[in-house]
Amino acid sequence: MSAEAPLLVVKDLSVSFRGDEGLVRAVGGVSFSVERREIVGVVGESGSGKSQTLLAIMGLINSPNAIVSGSIRFMGQELVGLNRRALDAIRGRRIAMIFQDPMSALTPVHTIGNQIGEQVRAHEKASARAARARAVQLLDAVGIANPGRVVDAYPHQLSGGMRQRAVIAMALSCNPALLVADEPTTALDVTVQAQILDLIGRLRDEFGSSVILVTHDLGVVAEVADRVLVMYGGRFVEEGGKTSVFRAPLHPYTWGLFGSIPPIDGARPARLAAIPGAPPSLSNLPKGCAFGPRCAYRHEACLTLPPPMEGNEHRAACVLPEARRREINIRTTAGVEMRS
Repeated sequence: MSAEAPLLVVKDLSVSFRGDEGLVRAVGGVSFSVERREIVGVVGESGSGKSQTLLAIMGLINSPNAIVSGSIRFMGQELVGLNRRALDAIRGRRIAMIFQDPMSALTPVHTIGNQIGEQVRAHEKASARAARARAVQLLDAVGIANPGRVVDAYPHQLSGGMRQRAVIAMALSCNPALLVADEPTTALDVTVQAQILDLIGRLRDEFGSSVILVTHDLGVVAEVADRVLVMYGGRFVEEGGKTSVFRAPLHPYTWGLFGSIPPIDGARPARLAAIPGAPPSLSNLPKGCAFGPRCAYRHEACLTLPPPMEGNEHRAACVLPEARRREINIRTTAGVEMRS
């Protein structure tokens, strides 16, 4: 960890939406920080609140039915409640987002170079020629072959991996301090996925950026993250360094995630273990621990209040005594290799 103040500090962030079924709380009072030059992985099933947390950080939740509360401090500046003009000065320049689907993130009727150059010119005093030259430089930096040709191509003329690299180039165009990546390897084949992960891992060294990487794939987190946040039912249920969480997870939900991964060696099971049941409806969360109805270790204390995150460097939200959790013999690292 850095001796400097964290780059990003989120406290008691809640995101709710008014709907026909009443108030839906997509994010329920989460708190975390991101250090400078740190890569933080956020994992969890679909619907756990990961993407809404990212959109709140970016100030992109602008529905009239949305309620965002809590605190998001970036480089000491409060973002919650900041006006549109002030947010526009930060987004793209100091905080940038890599979206899940590059095809929908790119405009189909403009060339790649025009779209990257537009962001450069929006935040810096640059001519059209200088912005185009910067776009070629960025495309080369993210590993695109023949960037002088690709800069004049349209999104539909590129492969999925090249489009994703172009989106990353756009995100890097103003050398942001924080990159927010929402499922950046979804729908890519494993070879391209590995290349994108290597690229994200190099961003810290070459650009000095911090990264929040949201994914449902534990293998992706194992590849590049320094620290892991596990999310369920709109809350974080476990947080810790990657090595600690992968080798000795402390929450039953995390055990379930690891148990569902096929082993990389030895005999393959006839059927992978699965977490019973389904994620809860955010409009009707169970009382107490949201994971309680699916947990094999639940007891009466789980049915009262949501358990708080407890611990020091490695924390978990579970009322089961930590000593008992550590006694539970479960192969948690099946199928996941960590890069040393």
